[in-house]
Amino acid sequence: MTKESKLRTDILMPNSSRHSRSWQEIVAPYARANLRRAVAQLVNTGLPFLMLMAALMYGARSHPWLTLPLVLPAVFLLVRLFIIQHDCGHGSFFASRRANDLLGRTIGLLTLTPYAFWRKTHALHHANSGNLDRRGDGDITTLTVREYQALPLWRRLLYRAYRHPLVLFGLGPVYFFVICNRIPTGNPLRHRKSWSSILGTNAALAAIIVLIVLTVGTRAFMLAYLPVILLAASTGIWLFYVQHQFEHTYWASAPDWDFHEAALKGSSFYDLPAVLHWLTGYIGFHHIHHVCSKIPNYRLRDCFTQNPEFRNARRLTLLDSLKCLRLALWDEERRLLVSFRQTSRPVD
Repeated sequence: MTKESKLRTDILMPNSSRHSRSWQEIVAPYARANLRRAVAQLVNTGLPFLMLMAALMYGARSHPWLTLPLVLPAVFLLVRLFIIQHDCGHGSFFASRRANDLLGRTIGLLTLTPYAFWRKTHALHHANSGNLDRRGDGDITTLTVREYQALPLWRRLLYRAYRHPLVLFGLGPVYFFVICNRIPTGNPLRHRKSWSSILGTNAALAAIIVLIVLTVGTRAFMLAYLPVILLAASTGIWLFYVQHQFEHTYWASAPDWDFHEAALKGSSFYDLPAVLHWLTGYIGFHHIHHVCSKIPNYRLRDCFTQNPEFRNARRLTLLDSLKCLRLALWDEERRLLVSFRQTSRPVD
């Protein structure tokens, strides 16, 4: 069994066999792809997005200001496409792995995401979510209060800067999607798949961009695509942030860490209005997704409404989620995510 396969098995069959059986019984009816629903979702998301992007690019050639109302729906449709890509990475959108990988790689060209590389790091996130001893793979960097207080002043200031909303949701998405995803790291012989994923995506992106620029011009391409991808990236980072960065979240050291505790207590139920649930691919039901990543996004709401076991999750409304912006440190004694002001030792 490969390391990646083991990670996926661990996600579906976590530590406790008693819990594993009971939760598997609950989620089993939903952990199956449905071709009709998958194709319908792809059509009602992909086609409108491509039409909006075409309108934005051609409109930007002469009347860019008139196309501004089209930007926001294009942003959310791109977020929704990323969720479809995300499901492909979990092997849940279609029943066929080949179909999932083909679609995932294709959407990755729209989201600037090297699919195979992202799939690997995201699997690590699922396998280690909430584990204090295994932070750093696909997570928002989070220090404990003790770790933060032990840092020299310059590193505390650097961490404060990193956790500032303008960095997390402004500079961070630009760095991650536009720059970081373009540069392979590590030994190319040991990480051949990652290098191939990143460099292959870069080459395909370069060819597509050249073709679009030759068709509509550089100015039209930049005015149309950059606002959409940057706002979609910020929205995606925000959604990922509030799914795990809330006051009563879950962190534990390896000996005490439990998969289901991490999934149900360390992942929020982001209780959004119905239209936003649709636009964000139902990723607000994130606690269910972490219990079983094989449930495709179009079944998450059904699983939630039909199983009361999932209704005791950490519920966040839109207003609640805004309060999460101030949280930055895990207090191991109080078992809470706290703000810098709540720490006993302020920055000098």
